[in-house]
Amino acid sequence: MSESTSSARSVKESIGRYGVWSVGLRSEDPARRGDIAEAAAELEQLGYGAAWLGGSSAVRHAAPLLEATSRLVVGTSIQSIWQYEADASAAAFAEVEQDRPGRFLLGLGVSHAKLADQYRRPYSALVAYLDALDAAGVPAGHRVLAALGPKTLELSRDRAAGAIPYLVTPEHTAQAREILGEEPLLAPEFGVVLETDRARARELARDHLGLYLTLPNYTNSFLRIGFTEDDLTAGGSDRLVDALYAWGDENRIRERIDAFHEAGADHVAIQVVDGGSRDALPREAWRRLASVLG
Repeated sequence: MSESTSSARSVKESIGRYGVWSVGLRSEDPARRGDIAEAAAELEQLGYGAAWLGGSSAVRHAAPLLEATSRLVVGTSIQSIWQYEADASAAAFAEVEQDRPGRFLLGLGVSHAKLADQYRRPYSALVAYLDALDAAGVPAGHRVLAALGPKTLELSRDRAAGAIPYLVTPEHTAQAREILGEEPLLAPEFGVVLETDRARARELARDHLGLYLTLPNYTNSFLRIGFTEDDLTAGGSDRLVDALYAWGDENRIRERIDAFHEAGADHVAIQVVDGGSRDALPREAWRRLASVLG
């Protein structure tokens, strides 16, 4: 067993079965630090094990959350390998690890050609980045990878504590678990819409899905797990939308989250989709969900 997989057990224990994924939990605005810290403290009280900093996050964004809590694990989801040099990431990681040992996970990904001007040979670039982190002393067991396809899932197994797939289904989770094996962490993100009106819920989900339908990394992933080109048109078919997002009341959403665990997920990072600003902190929704996740 590799060092990365042997340490995955402790990661699983520390983050528990549920976390939240939110762009709003990371900010460059000092005026928002208080709100973020308050939200993080409440997440810990509610029983969530991890807070995943959505969007183009960085190690430094973890500080307000770590300072405001005593147990909550914070992870980037993701930090783009194109945006930060490996040496800088390693130095930032070392600082956080010294201050708050064992409570930060460096979530890394290759992002998308549309979003990164220097995008080239992404898999090879990710391998080189991990090599540089190894040389700088960042333990494999403290990093996770945004993996969708088989090759990157294998890399998550061999060079990290595990995988944090985004915008996937339980079917993808089952396939990912088969590739990863039993030990590595598998922590998919899952979008949820606390709306019982079918038409409105699908409208909110489609608004959220629109950007991702322009990114080949995601559309290729959808095709690999059985969707067709027809499912990717007109904002996404009902079949696609209903598979990628849970909608309904708290109990219905709990059932959909449970399906990921039954398929092999260790942890589910829940993203609230409500039509509001991506920078908002949907604290009432987090409370409602926590009431059925205990």
